Amino acid sequence: MPPPRKVDLLPAELKAWLQEELRSRGFGDYVALTDALNERLEAEGQELRIGKSAVHAFGQEYEHFVKAQEQASSWAAGWMNDNGLEEEAKRHNVLFQMVTTLAFKVMQAQMVKEGDEIDPRELHFLGKMLKDVMSSSGIRQKLMEEERTRVERQAREQAAATVEKHARSAGMTAATAEAIKAEILGVSA
Repeated sequence: MPPPRKVDLLPAELKAWLQEELRSRGFGDYVALTDALNERLEAEGQELRIGKSAVHAFGQEYEHFVKAQEQASSWAAGWMNDNGLEEEAKRHNVLFQMVTTLAFKVMQAQMVKEGDEIDPRELHFLGKMLKDVMSSSGIRQKLMEEERTRVERQAREQAAATVEKHARSAGMTAATAEAIKAEILGVSA
């Protein structure tokens, strides 16, 4: 097993500071950022020093993670809004955000691998995790109910159109045919 990267040895508060600095500097200015990080390490009495290439590698990885997180968040919000699930989204936003971020991180790790390096079990677990979150949040149930309602409405409309056509061809008045159609659709004539 390879030794941990020096960036991974940073205390949590310094790592959080580094992540914030990377964002605020637009994931650039690595020389100045490395100097600032090493000054903070020295000021805290840490013997650890991190090179520019290590900060750059971490910055690139973190930038990809942030972009993936933003994409996941944007996709999730758009999908939920497109499907009329705003209220559901509000209640489950935190959980869904955490899971989608994790999912994108797993997918990101899988994307850098070659075909024979990809572990199908990890992809299976990722799919199961997303399915479980969607099921537990009621999203799937709501979508199924909406689809069932749409199919029933469409069937009633087709039946009403057929009855109206046959009623008219049988010599019924337009008002009578319209009343039968309204009865089938469940609306007032």
